[in-house]
Amino acid sequence: MTGPERTPPPLDMAVGMGRYSTTYEGSGGRIRTKPGDFAVCEILSDAALRSIREEGAYAVYELAKEGIDTGHCISDAYGRARIRLKALGLKDAAARTTQYVCASSRGPGILRLDAPRYTLRRLGYVARPLTGRYMTGNRFDIVVRGGAGLEGASLEGTILNYYGYQRFGSRRPVTHLVGRAVLHNDMAEAIRLILSEESPFDASESNELRSMMADPSRYAECLRMMPRSMDTERTVLRSLADGDDHRTAFLRIPLYLRRLYVQAYQSYIFNLTLTAAASGGYDLSSPHEGDVCFDRADRLGRYGESEGQRLAVPMVGYSYYKKTRFHGVVSEVLDGEGVAPRDFYVRHMQEVSSEGGFRQATLACSDVDILRDRIRLTLSRGSFATVALREVMKPADPVAAGF
Repeated sequence: MTGPERTPPPLDMAVGMGRYSTTYEGSGGRIRTKPGDFAVCEILSDAALRSIREEGAYAVYELAKEGIDTGHCISDAYGRARIRLKALGLKDAAARTTQYVCASSRGPGILRLDAPRYTLRRLGYVARPLTGRYMTGNRFDIVVRGGAGLEGASLEGTILNYYGYQRFGSRRPVTHLVGRAVLHNDMAEAIRLILSEESPFDASESNELRSMMADPSRYAECLRMMPRSMDTERTVLRSLADGDDHRTAFLRIPLYLRRLYVQAYQSYIFNLTLTAAASGGYDLSSPHEGDVCFDRADRLGRYGESEGQRLAVPMVGYSYYKKTRFHGVVSEVLDGEGVAPRDFYVRHMQEVSSEGGFRQATLACSDVDILRDRIRLTLSRGSFATVALREVMKPADPVAAGF
């Protein structure tokens, strides 16, 4: 069933998802009601699978997890087994996931590691560490409970390839705001956002705790009350309580997460760019002469260089490429944000700098199977199933709907 164009809810607007791509009225309902309702499995390229042997330099593992994100798995595995791992892709905690991680140093590694919320199983070895380019996509199997059912829903046509809620923090979308503060070298603001920025989408008890953390005299009290899940806040708060300044406290955060803040801000700018381009009548459904495109092997090139190309839109960074038809839109977004591409070379913290690049403009969905209460689909690397689901469900309250 279709209806008039709808305005997305406040959470969507807060992370730059300012439009829907479909006129389907939406099924409503909820995801992630029960364990296993949201399952995802990474898909490795044939070349990567062929490269895994019984003997070699770098161990490759299958990581199966639930209730914990990839970054915390990797940190925990190092604490338990002293193995340094790198993931091909990041997976959040609110899903049952199967993915691949690779040792970053030579050695036999371990055969298996069984931890409370994850299992590592060695698959074999490769001559050189696997990287994200060897992961071609993800296969999702998602149950939608309640609502009107998914009959009549479709993912055909042009669906904007937004970065999804989890990139920014669904209940408290601040990761991109922290990234913007880092670019401006405003470390006091970055720390304030991490600790005490409240959110209308978050639980009242969480907001109460964050209100307390705005008062330095209550740091010790907050540390006693803080749940273990707030490990980033705990790290920062301990540093400040020990007398460290804001920059030093921020540097206590693991590097992968500090980089993620800046990348989240890039993602926000990308979302704003897609929204502005779609609202401005730009054709995002197919590439035009002169466009930058991805080919079937995910290699970048100009339109017309190969068949099956997919339109690419710039991701702003310090090496931002201006010569696309989207430059005017990107410039307006950057002006509105008060930043420039050169700002992504973070001179005061160079390890979090990001050169930018390109991202596919629309979702590439394949093997889609939509039942009354279940949707199965395959998405290319880096695309979010929650973005597809938001088109199908159109939740008025994404947090209450399990997003």
